[in-house]
Amino acid sequence: MVKKLRQMSMHMPTPRKSLFFCIFFFFRPLLCSFPTVSATQEASLLFAWLNSSPSPPPPILSSWNNHDTSPCKWASITCSPQGFVTEINIQSVTLQLPVPSNLCSLKFLKKLVISEVNLTGTIPDDIGDCISLSVIDLSSNSLVGAIPERIGDLRDLENLTLNSNRLTGKIPVGLSNCRVLKSILLFDNRLGGSIPPELGKLSSLEVFRAGGNKDIVGKIPEELGDCTNLTVLGLADTQVAGSLPPSLGKLKKLQILFIYTTMISGEIPPHIGNCSELVDLFLYENSLSGSIPPELGQLQKLEQLLLWQNSLEGIIPEEIGNCSSLRMIDLSLNFLSGTIPMSLGGLLGLEAFMISNNNVSGSIPANLSNATSLQQLQLDTNQISGLIPPELGKLSRLNVFFAWQNQLEGSIPSTLASCSNLQALDLSHNSLTGGIPPGLFQLKNLTKVLLISNDISGTIPPQIGNCSSLVRLRLGNNRISGTIPREVGNLKNLNFLDFYGNRLSGKVPDELGECTELQMIDLSNNTLEGPLAESLSSLSGLQVLDVSVNRITGLIPASLGRLISLNKLILNQNSFSGSIPSALGLCSGLQLLDLSSNELTGSIPLELGRIEALEIALNLSWNSLTGPIPVQMSSLSKLSILDLSHNKLQGSLSPLASLDNLVSLNISYNNFSGYLPDTKLFRQLSSNDLVGNEGLCSLSHASCFLNASDGKEMMGKVEDISHSRKLRLAIALLITLTVAMVVMGIFAVIRARRTIKDDDESELGNSWPWQFTPFQKLSFSVDQVLKCLVDTNVIGKGCSGVVYRADMDNGEVIAVKKLWPTTKAPASSFDDEKSVVRDSFSAEVRTLGSIRHKNIVRFLGCCWNRNTRLLMYDYMPNGSLGSLLHERTGNSLDWELRYQILIGAAQGLAYLHHDCLPPIVHRDIKANNILIGLEFEPYIADFGLAKLVDDGDFARSSNTVAGSYGYIAPEYGYMMKITEKSDVYSYGVVVLEVLTGKQPIDPTIPEGLHIVDWVRQKRGGTELLDPNLLSQPESEVEEMRQVLGIALLCANPSPDERPTMKDVAVMLKEIKHEREEFAKVDVLLKGSQATENQGNWKKNWVPATSSSKPTSLYPESNNTSFSASSLLYSSSQSNARFK
Repeated sequence: MVKKLRQMSMHMPTPRKSLFFCIFFFFRPLLCSFPTVSATQEASLLFAWLNSSPSPPPPILSSWNNHDTSPCKWASITCSPQGFVTEINIQSVTLQLPVPSNLCSLKFLKKLVISEVNLTGTIPDDIGDCISLSVIDLSSNSLVGAIPERIGDLRDLENLTLNSNRLTGKIPVGLSNCRVLKSILLFDNRLGGSIPPELGKLSSLEVFRAGGNKDIVGKIPEELGDCTNLTVLGLADTQVAGSLPPSLGKLKKLQILFIYTTMISGEIPPHIGNCSELVDLFLYENSLSGSIPPELGQLQKLEQLLLWQNSLEGIIPEEIGNCSSLRMIDLSLNFLSGTIPMSLGGLLGLEAFMISNNNVSGSIPANLSNATSLQQLQLDTNQISGLIPPELGKLSRLNVFFAWQNQLEGSIPSTLASCSNLQALDLSHNSLTGGIPPGLFQLKNLTKVLLISNDISGTIPPQIGNCSSLVRLRLGNNRISGTIPREVGNLKNLNFLDFYGNRLSGKVPDELGECTELQMIDLSNNTLEGPLAESLSSLSGLQVLDVSVNRITGLIPASLGRLISLNKLILNQNSFSGSIPSALGLCSGLQLLDLSSNELTGSIPLELGRIEALEIALNLSWNSLTGPIPVQMSSLSKLSILDLSHNKLQGSLSPLASLDNLVSLNISYNNFSGYLPDTKLFRQLSSNDLVGNEGLCSLSHASCFLNASDGKEMMGKVEDISHSRKLRLAIALLITLTVAMVVMGIFAVIRARRTIKDDDESELGNSWPWQFTPFQKLSFSVDQVLKCLVDTNVIGKGCSGVVYRADMDNGEVIAVKKLWPTTKAPASSFDDEKSVVRDSFSAEVRTLGSIRHKNIVRFLGCCWNRNTRLLMYDYMPNGSLGSLLHERTGNSLDWELRYQILIGAAQGLAYLHHDCLPPIVHRDIKANNILIGLEFEPYIADFGLAKLVDDGDFARSSNTVAGSYGYIAPEYGYMMKITEKSDVYSYGVVVLEVLTGKQPIDPTIPEGLHIVDWVRQKRGGTELLDPNLLSQPESEVEEMRQVLGIALLCANPSPDERPTMKDVAVMLKEIKHEREEFAKVDVLLKGSQATENQGNWKKNWVPATSSSKPTSLYPESNNTSFSASSLLYSSSQSNARFK
């Protein structure tokens, strides 16, 4: 009725219209006393809605009773004095219901709050008839569809809260008609389109938040500057582009401006300095350029200034020091230069100051010590020089001090011991001298000390034992001498101990075995001596033990066999003697065993052949081992590198014939005799890998190779003559058995072929019905696809299936992957509509079919019958990245093409990880799974396929889910777990492959190293790069070095220290041709493991070039664990980031 009266008034002259509204509002209570729906009917309506749920009502709504004549006494219901419903307020229960479709019947309803109850379905269009509504809150549900345009008919609407749903479509322009609107909360949906400029008409609007809608595009309307009452503006995590409108400076009441992680570019408008009420300014992760406006210094109430991950340049303005309320400044990951402003010392409330990864020079101002509230000081990866001011010791609240990768010199101030709350100290990669202040280890909260790659001397203070909170201690690559103090045994929480590359002497203390949390020990490249401490065998969680290049003597402790978590044991270049303990065979997770360059004697224990996990390397070279190669060594099917050179081994090489994964083998300078196994590796071996074995047949003769059929007979000729008769008898028996087995085998093959032929005819013919699910508009049929599945059309085979090229009748070319047969879904159950396998497969491919990204190969559809599953994709004419690099003309890929391919692949993988619900872990990222389109654009292939194969329990699923050899993340070996960070590792290997032109396990890499270890060993020199790329301009070579640094971050052995793919994509895009004197790699690590009180934010950096002192591209300072940004955000949903 009210709506009709309003429509009537539209046709009246103005004087009559005024009289009409006076009469209307005077008599409105009288009109409302004759409602069309009674209180009893309201009760029935609400009760019927509640009981339409498939599950029983929650206890909080137990008072809702169908026998009541009025709902006014029900929980969550408020009524008017006349007894009619005015408010519905239901929150934080589970209802699983749609929005009530007949709400308009509740004529007096003013507030509708149904949040966090799992509402489903769409918002009904007739909600626009509920003209009394002033508050709508349907947030944190599972609503879909568009926001009804008719919401704009609600003239009394003041608060619209629809955040955290799955709403699509555009922001309704009609909202501009709700002239009394004060709050619009639409964040965390799936809305798209642009922001309507008409919203500028909402002069009462105070809060507008539309962040987290990744499809919102276009510019930020200038008209928003007309919403002069606006206090909160949030457009974070969208694709809004263009520049920040200067009209934002008109928002004098604005307190919060959150426009981060968008496509915004251009300069920061100085007009923002007019927003005098501004408290939080978050503009990070954009493409802002230019300088930081000095006008920001006018913002007296500003508390948080976050501008990191942009392209800002110029100096940090002194005027920032005028923002007397500042608590946090984060300007990291930009191109800022100049010095640290002296005025910052006057910010008494400053808690965090972060300028990591810029070009800031000069010294650390001593007056920073006046900012006594400072908790986090991150100055790493700049060009800061001079001394560390002793005055910093006054910062009693400081808990993080990062200044690594600078040009600092002098000693570490002993006054830092006065920073009683210090938790993490990282001064790595500087030129610091002097000793380690003993007072540091009196700090009770200190968890991380990293002083890698300085010029620190002196001894390790025995006071280190007082620092029981230490978790990570890294003092590698210095000039520290003396012994390892026994007091280190008091560090019960220590999990990472790194003393490599120093001048330490004496014994490895027995007390080290009391550090029961240790996971990694690296004492390599020192002058340690004496026997290896037996106590180390008590470290049940130890994963890496490296004491190589020392002077350790005695026996290898047999007790090391108790280290069941050990995956790398590196004892090379010492003076170990005696035999190799057979107990090492109990280290079932061992992937790398290096005992080379010692004084070991005796035979190779047969137990080593039982370590099935041994896949990286087994190096026993340069010892005095004797005897034959144990037959059990033939079981090391995963092993890629084997070095037995420079020993006294003898006998046959036949146990090596079955090691199909070997890519590097050296057996030189032994006493081996006889013939060579007829394998691809042996035929490709260099003579240098065989030299020094006088009894071996010469490689120049083709008859020197043993094949499977005559191996036994030929071996008989080189055995002892006294056993010839026995051998003849054995050979005769063998031939007899062989003939019998061949006959039986032929019979079995003929029978199997008949069976397979019958099965193929039933699978690909008409015996079983085909299900066909297209995900695009397709103009071909299943029959056209099936006729192309012939051997001549095979273009690839993998662990998941066979790929065919299929030419359709309409001229279209597609790729069809036929998955390997299942071990489920017998014929008898195929027609069952509740078949679990079929439904699981169908649901899974529907999920994959919904994926849309420019760098993911388009999934056209699937079809399946009894146990055959076919997946259809776009055909890629240029094959895979792997084929372009290694099989065809890799030199045709210049740097620009490789760079764009890497960026595209990173974006596609980031989409799978961060934008798909649920996230999709690829599980098999490799160069061959990055397909190349006609214009050399990259496409991720086989995404989610590992999950398909795994869920369907396919016959070959065990190989699929583990990934591909050489690309598998190290944690898979001991956790058997694949996560998004496993994909990141694999991607890092691909990047190294693109840069070096070498495969992950490549015969041309010296010493048979994995590509990651080889690059780390080389420490980033240009000799690593693909020779085809070295002719590029120096600016591009510099870019390659920076990409190399990113690759090593991705390939970090620790999953928690790797960046996310979203961060990797951002880093790669930020690399430009224009680099200053010290080029850098922009690296942002978020989501890594931090201390208990820190959030999930992390920023890190890897140097791309060397300064006056050689540095490594290996990200040794990765082990810094958190940033000041983590203090700002908690993981609680209730305190989530503004968007």
